Amino acid sequence: MNDNVDRIDDIVESIAPVLGMESIEKAAEPPEVQHPLVLEVKHVNGGYRTPGLIGRGKYHQVLFDVDFNIRHGEIMGLVGESGTGKSTLAKMILGMEKPEQGQIIHYTKRPQIIFQDPYSSLNPAYSVEWSLEEPLRVFGKYDEPERKRRVREMLARVELPEECLYAKPSELSGGQRQRVSIAAALIRRPRFIIADEPVSALDVTIQAQILQLLRDLREELDLSYLFISHDLNVVYQLCDRVLVMKKGRIVEQGTVDEVYDHPKEEYTKQLLAAAQ
Repeated sequence: MNDNVDRIDDIVESIAPVLGMESIEKAAEPPEVQHPLVLEVKHVNGGYRTPGLIGRGKYHQVLFDVDFNIRHGEIMGLVGESGTGKSTLAKMILGMEKPEQGQIIHYTKRPQIIFQDPYSSLNPAYSVEWSLEEPLRVFGKYDEPERKRRVREMLARVELPEECLYAKPSELSGGQRQRVSIAAALIRRPRFIIADEPVSALDVTIQAQILQLLRDLREELDLSYLFISHDLNVVYQLCDRVLVMKKGRIVEQGTVDEVYDHPKEEYTKQLLAAAQ
């Protein structure tokens, strides 16, 4: 069965450039060995080009020598002001954009993302059941009864009642939609998740519930996260380590206690002061 999964992943990887997605580099690691890392980002530089009347247009660099790793089972926070390059980095990690220089190495397969706005990952025209089942249908590995069993199992994991299966996203509350978005990201059982501002649009009570759910799912499903946020208080509650990004550079990193209690960079001190 594992051989079939690997063959499917190889096929997906080979057609990714045709579909307009950059290939994600995989580390050569035997499947039975648990690597201590889930991700390495090595001295990555990247950006984009504005359209030009002639040629490729002007190049704008966004990321500068970004270098870090994420350990197995870890929740790594990434903080910084809007426009500092956090989302660009996430796209490169997912293989949606290619670095100009450096390497991004994955030690797990099929990394997924949880979006800030659940509408970005849920089709408003279809039911929750359809949205959760579709990735399994595209994957092609499971028959219909098994797909439906897995959908119901995942719905239970994100603590939603079965009635939600038949609702459309517009018929759910904001917290329910985000739980469905989390379920959609996890339905193919990835080991590494990028959570891009997943609680910023929720009120404080619902935020706390979603953060606890992410903690519980880490333990239940052996997950690791890159948790992107502008809210340093949320990062402190959830994360093990934190990266501080300023204008496309990682200016400080360490455990949350090290960075929050003994910040070294003036920019980090300013962010912490603004969060109080």
